[in-house]
Amino acid sequence: MSKKQDPSVWQGFKAFLMRGNVVDLAVAVVVGAAFTNIVNAVVKGMINPVVGAIGTKNLDHYSSCLSSSCKGDAGIEIAWGSVLGATLQFLITAAVVYFLMVLPMARFLARQEARKKAREGAHEVVDVTELQVLKEIRDELVAQRDAHSAGR
Repeated sequence: MSKKQDPSVWQGFKAFLMRGNVVDLAVAVVVGAAFTNIVNAVVKGMINPVVGAIGTKNLDHYSSCLSSSCKGDAGIEIAWGSVLGATLQFLITAAVVYFLMVLPMARFLARQEARKKAREGAHEVVDVTELQVLKEIRDELVAQRDAHSAGR
């Protein structure tokens, strides 16, 4: 490798790291990891006890056996409680993200866009009105000039 290629490779790597999407992705991963703890606490502290009112508080204990007996290593056991717990956790995460983050942000951006369009609309009305006034002034000046030159 020549020394000429090293700076360009380094500069390319530096440019890659400084891109906005790489930084956004890193922030999303960190926030997502922190958010996972909150969702786990909600599932363990609120959802599992509600489901546990029917049976056990730990959804991992819900299972079915495909064979006549699932004692020890014998038989085929399907742990559908784990799948149910993971599904509930996913749905809770999706609901929290949507209702507490996506929906409010969409409403905020819609209001911001409406305000921007209202400002642009008002500005266009003012511009059109000013243009019409200038045209009227021009027409009036032309009419006065014509009347003045016709009177001579």
